[in-house]
Amino acid sequence: MKVSQFMLFGIFFIGISSVQAQEKTSLTLDEAIHLAWEKSNQVSLANTKVETKKQELQSVKNSSYPDLKISGQYQYLTNASVDFKLNNSASSTTAGSPSINQLLVGQVNASLPVFAGFKIQNSIKAYHHLYEAESANALQTKEDIAMQVVNYYAALYKAEKTVELLKENQKSAEQRVTDFLALEKNGIIPRNDLLKSQLQASKVQLSLDNAKSNLNVINFELVNLLKMDPSTQLTIKESDFADFQMNNIPTTDASAFENRKDLEAVRLQQQASLDYVKVAKSGYYPSIAIIGGYTALDLKNVITVQNAMNIGVGVSYDLSGILKNSTTVKIAESKALEVKNNEALLTDQIKIQVQKSIEDYDLALKQDIVYNQAVEQASENYRIIKDKYDNGLSDTNDLLEADVDQLESKINKTLSKANVIQKYYELLTVSGQLNQTFNLSKI
Repeated sequence: MKVSQFMLFGIFFIGISSVQAQEKTSLTLDEAIHLAWEKSNQVSLANTKVETKKQELQSVKNSSYPDLKISGQYQYLTNASVDFKLNNSASSTTAGSPSINQLLVGQVNASLPVFAGFKIQNSIKAYHHLYEAESANALQTKEDIAMQVVNYYAALYKAEKTVELLKENQKSAEQRVTDFLALEKNGIIPRNDLLKSQLQASKVQLSLDNAKSNLNVINFELVNLLKMDPSTQLTIKESDFADFQMNNIPTTDASAFENRKDLEAVRLQQQASLDYVKVAKSGYYPSIAIIGGYTALDLKNVITVQNAMNIGVGVSYDLSGILKNSTTVKIAESKALEVKNNEALLTDQIKIQVQKSIEDYDLALKQDIVYNQAVEQASENYRIIKDKYDNGLSDTNDLLEADVDQLESKINKTLSKANVIQKYYELLTVSGQLNQTFNLSKI
């Protein structure tokens, strides 16, 4: 008896766990995008690159600070023989030489760069522009991730609605098969009509299975992007995706040229490349630095030096580099031209992207109007055909065809609504406004 009770409890517990595992999670589109910005590997990599550029900038800034070096050494000498040329007295030659077996040396050297052909200043400017460019690239990555989430939400919304509509149609198709079975048994309709209804039910079942498979694939891809538990089942509510006002719809490419972060990054890279041209030209100038130091020396039994301080100016000029540096300058100028050409190419691409997105959005709006009208037309057509069929004025083929048309119109209407939203967000993306829409400051 106890064993039976234990088994019943176990079955009950498993049942509860199964129900919990099947529970679906709902996230608004805004929540999903912010979760993607927080969790996605692409955003983490972009942020890491920004931090790397920040440290590289600091490293270049450090080159403008003084260099300070401390060195010391101890040497043991084996019976060194010392001949003092400065001492010419005869008495010194007759006296025994001192024992010299240790040398102690300590030095402190400092150097402050004063002028290096503006190399340091321009290097700092170049790396600052590269740091800003990487920051812009990181924002562009967030924009791309946001659009990726939008696409997944649109696809998941379409898949869920398609499954819902197919399930409703499946019930109607199965009920029709049941009705036709009774009619066929009573000899009211031919067997061929029954087979047609069964065939349509089979087609609906195949479409439903395919739609469910597509739904599972999209759900897994979205959950993986958001770094959620792989078993999580997401569901898209109408208010999560489609319940909002479409405002500030771009109609020109002006906004794109002002807000696109990838274009901003290329422009900053262009400035950095011009800074590098100046860095290369710094090879034509000498380098000047203020130098100073302190030295202490002790050669046992011979000499002791203390407080030997020095200060002065150091100048270096690579004369051979003047001839060689022209090639370095030409390379830097060529790279700057490459970046300028990349900017021109990206500008053309942006113009095309914006124009295409505007056309796609307008087309989606027009299609939505047509599909909404088609639902009313298909529903009315099915009602008329059904009445005719019930009165023996229409055959099974007409009834089944009208039913298929009605289902397709409902699916198209649902998909067109999601498509309008998707095209709206695509237009915001190519215009550089998607991040602003979802308030990037929250992360």
